[in-house]
Formats: sequence, C-alpha cells, structure tokens
Amino acid sequence: MSRGVQPPLTLMAFDYGERRIGVAVGQTITRSASPLAIIAVHDGRPEWEELSRLVEQYAPERMIVGLPSHADEAPHPMAARIARFCNQLRERYRLPVQTINERLSSHEARARADTDGQAIDALAAQVILETWLNENRPA
Repeated sequence: MSRGVQPPLTLMAFDYGERRIGVAVGQTITRSASPLAIIAVHDGRPEWEELSRLVEQYAPERMIVGLPSHADEAPHPMAARIARFCNQLRERYRLPVQTINERLSSHEARARADTDGQAIDALAAQVILETWLNENRPA
C-alpha cells in the first residue's frame, strides 16, 4: 500500500434522539452508506444490547454521530446528550467516535422516505454518514 493511503474502513453512523437512535453502516472503499436499524431509547438509555449486536455483526472501525446546530452555529439543546452518547460509545466499544454537523439530515431523510413509511431515523443516519464520507474524501 502506498504511503498516505488510508485502508478501507467500515463506519457506523448514528442519528441520536431522545426516543430513537437511527443507525446506518457504510464503507470508505465504496463511499456508500445504507440505513440499518432504529434503536429504542428508554429514560435516556439506548437499548445497548441491540446496539452491541449491530456493532458485533458489522465490526465498524469508526463511529460517526450527528450533532445538530442552529443556523448561527449556536449549540443545540441536544448537544450535551449527544456528547454523553459519544462518550458512552467510546467507553463501550473502544472505537474512535467523531461528530459531524447534521443540521439538515432529518429534512433530507424525510425527502428520501418512500410511501411505505421508511424509517426516518435510519435514513437520517445514512445522510449523516454520506455527509462524513463526502467531507472526508482521500486527497
């Protein structure tokens, strides 16, 4: 492998919400992402067992979490909860966790949803991961 070339990575992305967390998976080699699942959140606690099954099955090397912001870049009310979730991911899975601005991900997910009621949260996670892939293209 030539110097400076990054090896292909499997990535897992999250659209964190108070009741649900959308999950998507993707790869840097194909630069693609797919909606994967929705994890329920109860009393501020994600269903960690279900999330752990996904992490074990897809074996991501990095995790990406959407962090909403306001148009003026002011912190979003969910920022502290999302930071806590990021810390929990790092502690549980010992993987790098990055955040990325997801200001318009839910809007884009609703635009992509089909009439079968496709899960918006997982689609939003896909948009988050696609954004990360587009912003982190190899040189």
